[in-house]
Amino acid sequence: MTFVCALIVIAKEPVPGRVKTRLSPPFTAAAAAELAQAAIADTLAATLAAVPRGRRKGIIVRPVLALDGNTGPWLHDALQVPLRLPTIPQRAGGLDVRLAGAFQDATRATGADCALLIGMDTPQVTAGLLVDAMQELASPACDCVLGYADDGGFWALGLPRPDPSLLLGVPMSTSGTGRQQEARLLDAGLTVSLLRRLRDVDTAADADQVAAEVPRSRFAAALQRLRRVSVGCP
Repeated sequence: MTFVCALIVIAKEPVPGRVKTRLSPPFTAAAAAELAQAAIADTLAATLAAVPRGRRKGIIVRPVLALDGNTGPWLHDALQVPLRLPTIPQRAGGLDVRLAGAFQDATRATGADCALLIGMDTPQVTAGLLVDAMQELASPACDCVLGYADDGGFWALGLPRPDPSLLLGVPMSTSGTGRQQEARLLDAGLTVSLLRRLRDVDTAADADQVAAEVPRSRFAAALQRLRRVSVGCP
């Protein structure tokens, strides 16, 4: 049986001063935006690689970029392949509203059976991790999947249907966000399968650790270059 899954990447346009602000200092706002663009590039590479990998597992993967901001040359540079990635705008409001809206809009746009949403903060994510998550989501024994982040949030959430009540009102960007999101899913009577825990890139220390995990990534290369040229960076 073929299973269709929307794979949503929720991201901000990498504009200096609007993204990765906790990287400044030690990095400048422009350098933080460069790191954000590199993180998006690695995340999109894993997302696009999940398409053929998922097909081999009987999953039709339909990638969607839920973007806060504008597309442009930066996105073409990030994709690094001649492919038009379907893009939807994020809704206005808090992060819970934007996540709930992304699930609704992406599912409607792709006609998918379910959706897996990831952020732009985990450039170490792989196509294998994403396809494994979608396989789990397709299992009759699982209703939804949740990937905790080391900071207490979550890096991935997979839902069988775009139900805003599963997200709206969950406090976001706190050390307890992941636990509260899982509690909301369980309270709705859903079976939750937990994914591998990953580290979000929020601080310079996070950036160093993630780059060490994926030394051949675009993110690691950007970090190494910026460390060399940034005056005063450790």
